[in-house]
Amino acid sequence: MYDGHVERLIQLLARIPGLGPRSARRAVLHLIKRKDTLLEPLAQALVTVAESVHPCSSCGNLDAQDPCQVCTDIRRDPSQICVVEEVADLWALERAGMFRGRYQVLGGTLSALDGVGPEDLNIASLISRAESPEVKEIILALNATVDGQTTAHYIHDCLADCDVVVSQLAHGVPVGGELDYLDDGTIGAALKSRQQM
Repeated sequence: MYDGHVERLIQLLARIPGLGPRSARRAVLHLIKRKDTLLEPLAQALVTVAESVHPCSSCGNLDAQDPCQVCTDIRRDPSQICVVEEVADLWALERAGMFRGRYQVLGGTLSALDGVGPEDLNIASLISRAESPEVKEIILALNATVDGQTTAHYIHDCLADCDVVVSQLAHGVPVGGELDYLDDGTIGAALKSRQQM
């Protein structure tokens, strides 16, 4: 039905999270229709990113320089390290613009079912960074899933001998959320994390 090259592109795009075969076909048709203004610049951008963007040797962020721009920014507070599961989580925190410390990207979470152990994550480098005298606080910003919380507890135990405060993001009612639409776990977490007014 399609040219072999087109079929290969559809198959590759269908592997991207959030895109299935139908969405990939529509995207490919859109790209081909706009070959000069979209397809060719996209192909060049993909090559550039593939050649120049790599994980930061310090925190795990993706950047064209190593250490990354976040790690080399002298305006950032080196006493705080925010631990996230993936680079997407780091980017989400940066979009919020509220955190001015440094990061550590774990590269996932502990998962016995998936065979992911501590040696598969960037936990050893986190512990090494936490042993630095300038680091005062480790903020665990892991997802509120079973694997995320298991990873948080494991890291907390690993940091017991380090002279750092270990904190965790609050969980509970989102801004603009209505109690009637929240699940029991979220309401329970909000009650436990309540603050005095």
